[in-house]
Amino acid sequence: MKISQKGLYALQALMMLGRRYRQGAIRIRDIAYEENLPEKFLELILLELKNARIVESVRGAKGGYQLKRPPNQIFLSEVIRTIDGPLAPFADGAGLQQLIDSDKAHRQLYSVFMDVRNAAAHILENTSLANICGESPPQEANRRKHRANQGGPRSE
Repeated sequence: MKISQKGLYALQALMMLGRRYRQGAIRIRDIAYEENLPEKFLELILLELKNARIVESVRGAKGGYQLKRPPNQIFLSEVIRTIDGPLAPFADGAGLQQLIDSDKAHRQLYSVFMDVRNAAAHILENTSLANICGESPPQEANRRKHRANQGGPRSE
């Protein structure tokens, strides 16, 4: 899984919208300025997020963009898949499973990639915008618990 610059910009913009969730729509210019993002590129990103029903646009003098759902209902996996595609290093989970099933000589290798994909997906599917915007407790306690279940702390 690789998160592109576009994906990072999308997450930064959504974090800003998450922090201001109850304040109504925010103009693209204000998002770009506050997050130090290129305005024209941000327009394209927000349009993509709008088409995915993650944000919505509001017209008029007080118009701009706002989250379509509360920050605790928007998960990082949804955003990354929308902007950057599958979380798996090769194709998607189904494509990786097909490689595991069909390429016996490299089955163990592909199984490791599947484990990596599943671990990343689990973290991203359980981390919401609220978790990274400071609206709810961070997931560090869950990460420590996960590491303990995996055999102790690991460097990240």
